[in-house]
Amino acid sequence: MSLFKAATTVGGWTAISRILGMLREMLMSHYMGASIVSDAFVVAFKFPNFFRRFFAEGALNAAFVPQFAGKLAEEGTESAKKMATDVFSIMAWFLFGFVLLIELLTPYVIPVIAPGFSGTPERVELAITFTRITFPYILCMSLTALLAGVLNSVDRFWAASAAPILLNIAMIFSLLMIPYTTISSGVLLSSAVFIAGILQLAWLYWSCMRQGLALPLHLPRVTDDVRNVMRKMLPGMVGAGVMQINLLISQQFASFLPIGSMTYLYYADRLYQLPMSIFGVAIGTALLPGLSKLWRAHDTDKALHLQNKALTFALFMNMPAAVGLIVLSQPLIALLFGHGKFSDTDVMQTAPALAAFATGLPAYVAAKVFTTTFFARNDTKTPVKVASFSILGNIILNFCLMPFFQHVGLALATSISAYGQVIALGILLHKRGLFHLTKDLISFGVKITGLSIIMGLLIYYLPEIMSYLYIPAFLRRYRDITFVLGGCAIGVCFYMASSYLAGTIREMRG
Repeated sequence: MSLFKAATTVGGWTAISRILGMLREMLMSHYMGASIVSDAFVVAFKFPNFFRRFFAEGALNAAFVPQFAGKLAEEGTESAKKMATDVFSIMAWFLFGFVLLIELLTPYVIPVIAPGFSGTPERVELAITFTRITFPYILCMSLTALLAGVLNSVDRFWAASAAPILLNIAMIFSLLMIPYTTISSGVLLSSAVFIAGILQLAWLYWSCMRQGLALPLHLPRVTDDVRNVMRKMLPGMVGAGVMQINLLISQQFASFLPIGSMTYLYYADRLYQLPMSIFGVAIGTALLPGLSKLWRAHDTDKALHLQNKALTFALFMNMPAAVGLIVLSQPLIALLFGHGKFSDTDVMQTAPALAAFATGLPAYVAAKVFTTTFFARNDTKTPVKVASFSILGNIILNFCLMPFFQHVGLALATSISAYGQVIALGILLHKRGLFHLTKDLISFGVKITGLSIIMGLLIYYLPEIMSYLYIPAFLRRYRDITFVLGGCAIGVCFYMASSYLAGTIREMRG
């Protein structure tokens, strides 16, 4: 399967999931607003997700997929399946114990991940309750991530990409039940997260069975292959999860800010994650198996070509997305979340945080491509070193920016540290001959940046342009919808048409 087709498959299913995710967030903002309950749920929801992205999707994929793909190519299906079964069993037993430990220690964990909650004991108690319900999600999702790696390695991308839809459906259903039950909204949502984890694990296991790749659970068996995967996972946990660490640090800082600040960051984070998940994560997921096989075969030219192709595709899609999110931040937040218990003040607080996050979007996706190259070559140590400096920089920036810009400063610090990370990764790859900043790549970057900025200016001045046009009365009544949908449509049409005329589409696909 080609990179473009694989990335499109992953991105398409991820887009459906993210659209449902936006509906989920709209319902959350409507029923919960920016309150003590929403702050507590954000902590409880992000805590297992932190481990999922940092521990499972990041480290496990980085260590497991190259091993599995290489063994599949060199030794055949049975040998690869045996290795995967051993890793699956080790992960299952280890995570079961880990979940039990966190369940016991939750009252001591919450003050660490949200130290500012100590000023409002009610938030602490709610966070403890919600976290104990949601945390088993990490067991299901870590095993799901391993099964997804197995399927991706045999070019079956759609099943794993569709799995998150189950989470969104479960949470949407729980939110719709709020008016009809006396159970608190936080408990309903937390329970939905746990149930969704079970559903996703069952779905991926059934998908593996259909491919003849079912992984039976047995007692832990530490083989050489398992040791190799686990050894590479440890540094990969930091290397692949640097953004998650930065977001966790931001959460710790945000817990000291006024009530609602964590909720503002959560909704802003969810929106900028939309293009990053559709294009950035999709490309990384599709790129890793193919790149691993090329490096194993010592086909350097094809590997470098594939890497640059992934980079240009990622930037082509994410640069205009970043500009669009910045320009449309306020009307977009108002349209999606400005209803129910989510007030106009909440909208005005969330919008600049979205703009600050969006400035780092191109860096996030480029870092995903660069990190994938290191992982494909079984080098998980170098990204760790870079990640360590990025995390340190993020902490320093948080201290410097939070007093002046509050929660917006935390979002901006995350974006700035992302640029530092991608620059360092690019330099190290270049020194090793694994990345060439060619004139064509520079020219491509300049073109799409210029076109994206022009697109942003066009959207920014759209209300003034529209004032000269005849707008039906029923559309004027829905100003935010008209501006957002009109801005998106005009922006996409302009960017695609100008990209075609400038030749960037041809360059990207070539």
